[in-house]
Amino acid sequence: MEGEIMRVIHEGRLPLKIWAHTLEAGALQQAQNLANLSFAFSHIALMPDVHEGYGMPIGGVLATAGGFIIPNAVGVDIGCGVVALRTGATTVTAHQVRQVLAGARELIPVGFKHHPRPQPWDGFAAAPPLPIIRQELNSARRQLGTLGGGNHFCSIEKGSDGYIWLLVHSGSRNIGLKVASFYNKLAKEINKVKKIVPPEYDLAPLNLENEAGEDYFTAMQFCLNFARANRELLSIRFSEVFAAAVPAGKVEDRVEIHHNYAAREHHFGEEVVVHRKGAIRARSGERGIIPGSMGTPSYIVEGLGNEESFASASHGAGRAMSRHEANRVITEEMANAAMQGIVCGPWGGDYAEAPMAYKDIEAVMDSQRDLVRPLVKLTPLGVLKG
Repeated sequence: MEGEIMRVIHEGRLPLKIWAHTLEAGALQQAQNLANLSFAFSHIALMPDVHEGYGMPIGGVLATAGGFIIPNAVGVDIGCGVVALRTGATTVTAHQVRQVLAGARELIPVGFKHHPRPQPWDGFAAAPPLPIIRQELNSARRQLGTLGGGNHFCSIEKGSDGYIWLLVHSGSRNIGLKVASFYNKLAKEINKVKKIVPPEYDLAPLNLENEAGEDYFTAMQFCLNFARANRELLSIRFSEVFAAAVPAGKVEDRVEIHHNYAAREHHFGEEVVVHRKGAIRARSGERGIIPGSMGTPSYIVEGLGNEESFASASHGAGRAMSRHEANRVITEEMANAAMQGIVCGPWGGDYAEAPMAYKDIEAVMDSQRDLVRPLVKLTPLGVLKG
């Protein structure tokens, strides 16, 4: 059945409500572990892009009662997200696309590269006095406005509305990873004593009513703010390069959404902590972004506020194969063929982000017609890959 919950599985303490056509065994087991948590609330929602992650499947939504929060149900790239910028331009040539991407490479460090000098942000002055935050601040000052690697990208897109759009996908960089790792380790140590969750689940919790949980929530919020500031600086520099190369290329509209976070929300009459790991919030009328892959379309969407998904939707197409598997089976010829007509830099022997490593974005969108309404379809013209 299309456009609504594909199926419901009643095998654990709570049901699994699944919008995905397929669900790999590893992701299913992780979802069942979530459903068996004593503090999990109502049901587990699995988005169409669901696939196996660490502890909790990516593309999963978990609500918890009793103030429990799980670092591994938030993820390591806290606050990773996408900014979409609609420019006033309606056309762009292949030469201009290459010119913009070349200019962006001069200004935006990618991969493990940092800026040679600290970048300004007022948020650094408001950093919480937590050791894990303080020890990372000097590095974070030079990582602000950097793209990172993996599936992070800056791209130029042709919108179905006739305009040229810019997309920027990045997150909290190393500080998010450090915070996630530190508090997941702390949660595991606490769980050894309190035995709240079976250790093999890799879902050790903290509680917001205790100091450790409160500190994690504070650190997570700082990482969310840092990720937002990182995308803002990336967006400014990318859009400035575009506007300098393309007539009428100034930004006229902006949409931003993030995933990998937890928030206090009300659902089904209760205040709960909603964990969206590889899922976006999609409240009624709220605009969001669902990227496909480097070589496939992305979508600007409007949320429908479906409570069955805790007002959530997929954060992208979702991986169809692991990075290791992609590099084992995908060749450079295959990757280049999939990117035909799209300006992109050399692969460098890494094909983990090739389009065929991801699920079919059109099938993913069709599976969540009761979660979001497409507003603009974006077709990639050029990509700066992290």
